[in-house]
Amino acid sequence: MIALKHIIWDWNGTMLDDRWLTIAAMNIVLARRNMAELTEDRYLQLFTFPVIEYYRRLGFDFDKEPFSVSGSEFINEYNARAFEPQLHDGIIDLIAELNENGVSHSILSASSQKILNKLAKHHNINHYFIAVLGQDNHYAYGKIETGKMWINKLGIAPKNTLFIGDTEHDLEVANAIGSHCALLSWGHSSTERLENRGINVFDAMSDLKSWINASFILPAN
Repeated sequence: MIALKHIIWDWNGTMLDDRWLTIAAMNIVLARRNMAELTEDRYLQLFTFPVIEYYRRLGFDFDKEPFSVSGSEFINEYNARAFEPQLHDGIIDLIAELNENGVSHSILSASSQKILNKLAKHHNINHYFIAVLGQDNHYAYGKIETGKMWINKLGIAPKNTLFIGDTEHDLEVANAIGSHCALLSWGHSSTERLENRGINVFDAMSDLKSWINASFILPAN
């Protein structure tokens, strides 16, 4: 088996239980334009990266209104309640346990670095991670380039690294940096979409933990 030395975690949806807020904030933006309300099922089928494409799928016409307007509106609505979502149950316990077994951790998010720093501090989790990496804007274009820069700086071989996320884009990032990948079903994509990519998809934290222990050698073991 391969030794697991580092895990890169996605933030929104993967660690932070914010699906409900993402839908609620978008519905405010949609209502202002008399556009159809977004249901959870529809959201899980439509959400994608870059996020501008998700807006197009919702029916936004960027010939009539630039993405910067609706995109900023959404972020303002989201940020107004950004401290309400909680971390998914059990995720910090798993990270802490893996830390004790010699596995280091980082966060790689498509969110802006500014809000990510505030949320990591709010949830008091910085000490679990050797890096918390966001983007220099709030438009969520993606995180492949940031991921490549981080894996080069990390100094740990990609084969000894696991990327854990909740979207098809997270698999794209993992493939781009050469790491292993696991996807979680409780975030921003439907289970069906994730399973169609032929990757490991988990519905419970206990299942993720069991898979990690069965698939990798941990440094302290």
